[in-house]
Amino acid sequence: MTIRKNKKESIVNHPTANIMMLDKIQSLLQEVENLTANSAEEIEQLRIKYLSKKGAITALMADFRNVPVEQKKEIGIKINELKDKAQEKINALRDAFAVQETDANHLDITRTAYPIGLGTRHPLTIVKNEIIDIFSRLGFSLAEGPEVEDDWHVFSSMNFADDHPARDMQDTFFVESHPDIILRTHTSSVQARVMEKQQPPVRVICPGRVYRNEAISARAHCFFHQVEGLYVDEKVSFTDLKQVLLLFAKEMFGEDTQIRLRPSYFPFTEPSAEMDVSCTLCKGKGCNMCKGSGWLEILGCGMVHPNVLEANGIDSTKYKGYAFGMGIERITNLKYQVKDLRLFSENDVRFLKEFEAAN
Repeated sequence: MTIRKNKKESIVNHPTANIMMLDKIQSLLQEVENLTANSAEEIEQLRIKYLSKKGAITALMADFRNVPVEQKKEIGIKINELKDKAQEKINALRDAFAVQETDANHLDITRTAYPIGLGTRHPLTIVKNEIIDIFSRLGFSLAEGPEVEDDWHVFSSMNFADDHPARDMQDTFFVESHPDIILRTHTSSVQARVMEKQQPPVRVICPGRVYRNEAISARAHCFFHQVEGLYVDEKVSFTDLKQVLLLFAKEMFGEDTQIRLRPSYFPFTEPSAEMDVSCTLCKGKGCNMCKGSGWLEILGCGMVHPNVLEANGIDSTKYKGYAFGMGIERITNLKYQVKDLRLFSENDVRFLKEFEAAN
């Protein structure tokens, strides 16, 4: 009896048919490598066309059963490579489309076409940097110290008597568990730290935040910022102090600015004075800002008290010095006519934007 092979099997087993199968694998491989899609729907259609149960690659695998044993290895490797390439291509298209879709979702079409505005420096920072720059050009170096200090550096080394009002709880923040530790009330503590470590000549400015136990209002706050200066050397005079402060006032407020010094009292200086500048608004003629006087107070100053020099290890018979201190908020108020001290710490963007041109 003669066993006849079916027509399909005879064609597949024919050497020419196997060559055709290899050609079809190669052709599909080239198609897969060139696949593109513009939507998730198109990607799904490509998956169905090549990888579904009725897809082109699945059909090849069905025909693989009729491949002669001696050729199965070669053709099987080719089909597996084709299937892997197709799967990788589909996955790559899906991932790329997912990224595009995510980027599109993040696009806010209601956003203004104008570029996003850049941040600006705080007005207190602007003025502080300007003060530092002026005194740096006059030969002063920068010195900083801790905000949480001990009684010695804040008060005792600055010639404050034990019963001085500034030591009262109403003015100073004390650490309850350590009565000798306080929040500094002025940056004079930095001057003390500089003097105890460095012999004259000493020429420094000390900017920083200070704290006082005061009610918050338009004219006062429980924290504010100061810049203090110190110069200690041989033959230092009050005239040197006056000249430095005059140059500072002209640099800060304008060449036409005038100054005047009025006698005052500070424990750490003797003689002491308060300095006024001619009103920045009316130029000394009198207005509401200066209350008709034509003058505005900006700082305190004086010659360093000999007791302060001696307390910090400096020979007061050989060296003399001057010191001055000003509130940065006060200078900023005068420079930009800011009437409410609380605006500096409320983080109102509308207020801060007014100083963009000053940066």
